[in-house]
Amino acid sequence: MKKGQILTGMVEKVDFPNKGVVITEEGQCIVKNVLPGQKVTFMVQKKRNGRAEGRLIRVEEPSALETKSPCAHFGECGGCSYLSLPYEEQIRIKEEQVKKLLTGVLDKQEGEWKFEGIKPSPVCEAYRNKMEFSFGDAYKDGPLALGMHKRGSFYDIVTVNDCRIVDQDYRKILSLTRDYFDGVSFYHRLRHEGYLRHLLVRKAAKTGEILIALVTTSQVDAQMKNCCGEAPKTDPMQGNEICPGEEEFLQQWKDKLLNLNLTGRITGVLHIVNDSVADVIQSDRTDILYGQDYFYEELLGLKFKISTFSFFQTNSLGAEVLYETAREYVGDLGGGTDRDAPDKVVFDLYSGTGTIAQLMAPVARKVIGVEIVEEAVEAARKNAELNGLHNCEFIAGDVLKVLDEIEEKPDMIILDPPRDGVHPKALKKIIGYGIDKLVYISCKPTSLARDLEVFLENGYEVKKAVAVDQFPWTTGIETVCLLTYKEK
Repeated sequence: MKKGQILTGMVEKVDFPNKGVVITEEGQCIVKNVLPGQKVTFMVQKKRNGRAEGRLIRVEEPSALETKSPCAHFGECGGCSYLSLPYEEQIRIKEEQVKKLLTGVLDKQEGEWKFEGIKPSPVCEAYRNKMEFSFGDAYKDGPLALGMHKRGSFYDIVTVNDCRIVDQDYRKILSLTRDYFDGVSFYHRLRHEGYLRHLLVRKAAKTGEILIALVTTSQVDAQMKNCCGEAPKTDPMQGNEICPGEEEFLQQWKDKLLNLNLTGRITGVLHIVNDSVADVIQSDRTDILYGQDYFYEELLGLKFKISTFSFFQTNSLGAEVLYETAREYVGDLGGGTDRDAPDKVVFDLYSGTGTIAQLMAPVARKVIGVEIVEEAVEAARKNAELNGLHNCEFIAGDVLKVLDEIEEKPDMIILDPPRDGVHPKALKKIIGYGIDKLVYISCKPTSLARDLEVFLENGYEVKKAVAVDQFPWTTGIETVCLLTYKEK
């Protein structure tokens, strides 16, 4: 097998997240974006230490497992990988992926552990409560597109006006916005020029409330400047320049949104200015065009106020399954029943908007949540007050630093870190508490496996683990683990 060689083979399996193992007469090669059972043609791109990686050219024969995709964008859009597979087959693949990764680590521990399989999402279509759409073009110098990145492309955008992981309200908002701004420049990430960047839409599954944010640069498009013929003026409060043409253009867009026939209710329309070179959604300035900059969602009997940048699980109904599972595992931390835990101090690390902390509050003396995003911490405090929970404390800061500042010692720790897992130095401090048991919730099983190795090296072992599907049709998967300190 040589670099540049074009080969054809059969996909034997797919390892997390989307690494297909393709078997050929020349050996095996890792090829992304394939499905088990497909016959594919690929080009070898890398060969090092007996391991080869290739780029998919085309699918020669579909897998016997595949069915017709319900989405017109499948294959072109890079958002979903398993869309042509029955849901039962999707979760079987994910279950095998998680079990393989955990087994590779946990077979080294002395004590037995139990893998409890996978819990499916309660809904498979229209499950997402948040989407970040990008402006761009489908090909160089093509018409304005608004949607997701093309599969395998860093620049090209597919207008996903028939996306199936969101409901029709998202599709209506996307289509109206793309059509309204047609002809307005989008931000070119190489030239750092242009106006339109992203469209952020969030909708609560339980309350139906919708928050919409248009993200642009401050480089007002000529088409908008000429809209009213007035010269720019300076905002006396913030000191920034305001273009009357832009203001009028955005107000008309907002009015059209409010006239849409939606199943949900728009509670806020925002204009966010972001001049960062990085391709991320952040705010240099936020203007409220209508309503408010937050909405409410309900989860397991609690109410949560969610702002523009607050972290919240993207599958509300799936999150209930995930957090019920975590609460069940936490019950074991008190000795088997919730009644054993009323005097306990619980650390909820990487707490987001405080969802887990508030679910634990009724069975603990005190819950301390730590989160680096200040906006999320503020929302968590308000949510606890909203739900009448007075034993929750939320601290804004990096877990690595905040742990040195907290005087209380935890009886329980719940970890729900971002995709890259726990910082190695923070992990060392967490292990240093020497608590009997802790629960680790992971959205990336490879980083979970890496962190579990460190726990095993420092006296912990895993008692049980379960996968929870929050992201149907995609490669994403959550995992919950219960760890115990074996020396105790």
